[in-house]
Amino acid sequence: VQLQASGGGLVQAGGSLRLSCAVSGRTFSQYAMGWFRRAPGSEREFVSGISASGRATTYADYVKGRFTISRDNARNTVYLQMNSLKPEDTAVYYCATNPSSLSRIERVYDYWGQGTLVTVSS
Repeated sequence: VQLQASGGGLVQAGGSLRLSCAVSGRTFSQYAMGWFRRAPGSEREFVSGISASGRATTYADYVKGRFTISRDNARNTVYLQMNSLKPEDTAVYYCATNPSSLSRIERVYDYWGQGTLVTVSS
């Protein structure tokens, strides 16, 4: 199983970025997906999750209303649209697959991408 995250970069506060994560090696449409992030000097934390069908989503409070997760099962890809970015959103963002139901719990996720760096300048 391989996950390839992309779309990170440098953006000014208030700007937007769209992350993508392409998954290969498993039947994508059967798995929930999630995005996590690790800021410098911090532990990895949950950002957002989406069910296998895409009908259910969940967000951490610190991104709710600003970030939107979606998926395209025909393209085996999950997205994270990030708007109104803040300097505190600076982190390496990771996508991961979840063989069980929609969850915020990191240990539930079994395969992880390599991460993509998002830097938000003030």
